[in-house]
Amino acid sequence: MDEALLRSLTPNVLAVLVRRGADFAAAEDAVQDALVEAVHVWPADPPRDAKGWLITVAWRKFLDATRADAARRRREESVDEGPAPEPAPAADDTLQLYFLCAHPSLTPSSAVALTLRAVGGLTTRQIAQAYLVPEATMAQRISRAKRTVSGVRFDRPGDVATVLRVLYLVFNEGYSGDVDLAAEAIRLTRQLASAIDHPEVAGLLALMLLHHARRAARTAPDGSLVPLAEQDRGRWDTKAIAEGVEILQAALARDRLGEFQAQAAIAALHADAPTAGETDWVQIVEWYDELTRLTDNPVVRLNRAVAVGEADGPRAGLAALAALDDSLPRHTAVAAYLHERDGDPTTAARLYAEAARKASNLSERNHLTRQAARLNADLNARRSR
Repeated sequence: MDEALLRSLTPNVLAVLVRRGADFAAAEDAVQDALVEAVHVWPADPPRDAKGWLITVAWRKFLDATRADAARRRREESVDEGPAPEPAPAADDTLQLYFLCAHPSLTPSSAVALTLRAVGGLTTRQIAQAYLVPEATMAQRISRAKRTVSGVRFDRPGDVATVLRVLYLVFNEGYSGDVDLAAEAIRLTRQLASAIDHPEVAGLLALMLLHHARRAARTAPDGSLVPLAEQDRGRWDTKAIAEGVEILQAALARDRLGEFQAQAAIAALHADAPTAGETDWVQIVEWYDELTRLTDNPVVRLNRAVAVGEADGPRAGLAALAALDDSLPRHTAVAAYLHERDGDPTTAARLYAEAARKASNLSERNHLTRQAARLNADLNARRSR
């Protein structure tokens, strides 16, 4: 059973059902039922046209559910049976579905959460981590969003800003999380950039390309994380970097700065440095100041503290960090790094171990555990002399 194929086909099947008149919540349920049936049927009897099979079965599941709903009896009478199997449409409906999910009846945060869950394939836990809220809170938010759009015809697509936020979060989860969605997010953002002349769309595409260009160097052969300062820059994708920088420069020239352009500018400065020691941290801090002005996001302030620590010294970084809520994800890891830079390995080792316990994924946890072990080994060696 090709789970990746099922995951890639889900948005298109969902879009077809919505276009045929199914409300979003019912369509999502029908698609999930069709996926379950595919898991049981396909291993013994794989279809020739996987997408067409899923569309047909999902539509029939929707019709069955509709017929079972007494409140929709009049609608049921006009629909005697589902359509015969048919070839699936060749067009990719995924990007259109992103816009449809960003419905005006939803708040931007609810639209993003719903789209990430229904179209992006992320779990409620992954979405909650992206939003820095408890999983139960996010589950309630998604449930409310489904209720809001239940019965609503998706003929009033949402705005570009909400779609960009979804694509950004999908890329981040694919880049650093459990599910590889980064390439799909780049593909959809390229489609959007070719259809809409918008500097923030260009900024997001540039940001994705610049981050994705470093992907091959982010992990060692054993799968462990490699920090940016230690990465082999010869493994970075120079073609993707050049494309990202070109797209960013064209967007910045329009003098309509947005958060994705600012983030891309920071990524471009990292990509431009031949070595970690030659990174222009002063300019990076200036871009973080712009980004803070645009978003006032606590995670941005956390990253700014790291940049300040590099530009003005670790104590300046710790001072910037002290102004932030210590419950922020990676706050403890940043504190550990800055304390190590400040020559306090005992505190750094303790904080690395604490950060490892809080880490949201195994790769990050293992990396932080190794950092703590390295410092503790050095401390023990010094004591034994």
